[in-house]
Amino acid sequence: MSAHDSIIETDLFWPLRRGKRFCCLGLLLLVVIGLQACGTLKPQKTQVLGKNDQYAVVIAGSGETHANLAERFLGDPGQYWRIADANEGAQIEPGQTLVIPLQSPNISGVYADGLQTVPLLSYHRFGAGKGKLSVAPREFERQMEYLKQHDYRVIPLSQVQAFLRGEAAIPRRSVVLSIDDGYRSVYQIAYPVLKKYNYRATIFIYSDYIGNGGLSWSQMQEMEASGLISFQSHSKTHDNLTLRLPIESMDDYMARLADEVRVPSKKLNQRMRHPTWSFAYPFGAVNQRVVDELKRSGYQMGVTVDRGANPFFTYPYTLRRIMIYESDGMPEFIEALQVYQDRDLK
Repeated sequence: MSAHDSIIETDLFWPLRRGKRFCCLGLLLLVVIGLQACGTLKPQKTQVLGKNDQYAVVIAGSGETHANLAERFLGDPGQYWRIADANEGAQIEPGQTLVIPLQSPNISGVYADGLQTVPLLSYHRFGAGKGKLSVAPREFERQMEYLKQHDYRVIPLSQVQAFLRGEAAIPRRSVVLSIDDGYRSVYQIAYPVLKKYNYRATIFIYSDYIGNGGLSWSQMQEMEASGLISFQSHSKTHDNLTLRLPIESMDDYMARLADEVRVPSKKLNQRMRHPTWSFAYPFGAVNQRVVDELKRSGYQMGVTVDRGANPFFTYPYTLRRIMIYESDGMPEFIEALQVYQDRDLK
């Protein structure tokens, strides 16, 4: 640790660095709790009490944040959630004892009493009185505020991909926001709210709708440039891809299916910066032929509108999503936030 670093390291935890992890950790915490009770530990700078290959234990100084600690100890301020989850606190108080996990947390999210799940919320349009799939602006704002006030972590869909592959853990209480079709009200109503809360979202858009009643390319590019919005495929025409028309031969149907899957990807990749890798099935309709076409076309994920959340072993081409309706009040919205399943896995 460099001399100019604001972290001050002490020798209180030297036995821990020699491998006596658990008994020393408990002893150290007892000492710290006693000192805190006496009101003697309120440092101006964060103090490192001890550190080994798995954990560091610190006493927080004035103005400390989870992101600052994550940058110093984990090398990435974006990993702040690992420290917040380990200490179950939204804010850090001066003099607070914090345990910092230095190794990657539970990648699968499986525990003795249950397993972590990820709810993917599915919105469509925004505005009062425009049908059952339209959410009023005031209600959308309330829902986003609820996520913030109750410490839910809005993560991008790409993090779910890494979770399903067993490549990386995700924060506890993770939620994904998705919006289907590409209505203009997304830009007019939802996007300002997402910017206000700094929430990421995936917009699944069908390519025939772009600039033809739906979002324009310039609006899409503006939203993508914010770093909050990713545009992904929702087919070419929004037809039910599992249905073969009465007049279609099987060859004609398969050719049409290929266009429905590949054309939106080609157009998005030509005009947008981020690659297209995921697909929302129109009406949630999917069968093996559609999945096979997604795989041939290079997609790595497909999402349905089958209700439910997703543990790490969910098949990536049939992820479940929870649709949010105009009629949903806060009780229904809260019920949709299924971030854990209680199970006896011992």
